[in-house]
Amino acid sequence: MQSAVQTMRWTGSSLELLDQRRLPEEVTYVICQRAHEVAAAIRDMVVRGAPAIGCAAAFGMALEARAGGDLERAAAVLAASRPTAVNLFWALERMRSARDPQAAAAQALAIAAEDVAANRAIGAHGAGLVPAGARIMTHCNAGALATAGHGTALGVVRSACAEGKHVSVIANETRPYLQGARLTAWELLAEGIPVTLVADVAAGHLMSRGEVDLVLVGADRIAANGDVANKVGTYALAVLAKRHGLPFLVAAPCSTFDLTLADGAAIPIEERAADEITGFRTLRWAPQGIEVRNPAFDVTPAQLVSAIICERGVIERPDTVRIAALLG
Repeated sequence: MQSAVQTMRWTGSSLELLDQRRLPEEVTYVICQRAHEVAAAIRDMVVRGAPAIGCAAAFGMALEARAGGDLERAAAVLAASRPTAVNLFWALERMRSARDPQAAAAQALAIAAEDVAANRAIGAHGAGLVPAGARIMTHCNAGALATAGHGTALGVVRSACAEGKHVSVIANETRPYLQGARLTAWELLAEGIPVTLVADVAAGHLMSRGEVDLVLVGADRIAANGDVANKVGTYALAVLAKRHGLPFLVAAPCSTFDLTLADGAAIPIEERAADEITGFRTLRWAPQGIEVRNPAFDVTPAQLVSAIICERGVIERPDTVRIAALLG
C-alpha cells in the first residue's frame, strides 16, 4: 500500500516540510533554505518523528553546503534542536563525510531513500506478527508523517492491509500534543484504513473488555538492552498490555538503536514548553501561575517489550545479546 502522505520534498535548492502543526485543518509546507531554518522546524514541531527528524537534518546540512555556510556550526545548531531522537545524531554523523554541495545532496537523498526502504522492510517483517482482523492500538504517530515514507508502526499496519488482513487501528489521542488525534487519525482516514480515536485514559478500559489485540508503537531511541524511549504515555501502555496479556510491539529502523547506551536510564528526556499542557494554540484551560512538567518521552523497560521489529528482522524478548546478534 502506497502512503498518501508526503512529509518532505527536496527541490535541490530548498527543503519543503509538511507543517504538521497545521494538520488536520490545513495542508501547507514550510520552505527551508538554510540549516538553522530546518533546526527551527524540528524544534517547533513542523516536522517530528525520529526518522523524519534525521532525514530533515541531513537535508539541512545539504542546504548549508549549497549556501557555502559553516558546516560544523550548522551541525551543532541542528543537534541542539531536539535531544531524544538518536536518528538526528546518526544522520548528522553520516553527513560529516559529505562536504561539497553535490556530495551532500546525494548523501541526504540516500538517507531518505534508505529510510523508506527500511520502513517497507519493517512493514514486511511486522505484518507477519499481526493476525488477520487484529485491532491494533497505537500511540503518537509513527506513520509516513514521522518518516520519509511508509512509516514504522503504521508501516506495519499498511503492510498488513496490503496482505489482506483487514486490520483496524485504535489511535490514542496522545496528550498533550495530540499527535494521535491530529496526525495518525488524519493519515489513516486519508488512506481508508479503519481507525477509531480514543482518549489516552481509555486504553486500559478497552483492553479489559477484550477490544484490543495488540499494541504497536514506534521509538525515538532504543538502548543496547532493548529499553525503548518513545512518546510519553508509552510506558503506561506497556504496563497495561502486560497486565492484560497482550503483545507489545515496537517498530523502528536500525538507526534508532543507540548501542552506546547500556540501558534506558541514560537516554536524555526532552522537556517541552508549559503551554503544551496548559492549553492548545490560542485556548487556555489551566490557571495562570500553575507549575508544569512536560516530559515529551518516557522509557519502557525491555522486559515489557514482546518484540522489536527493524529492517533486519524481529527481535523477540529483546535484550543485549539478542540485539547485538541481529545488529552485529
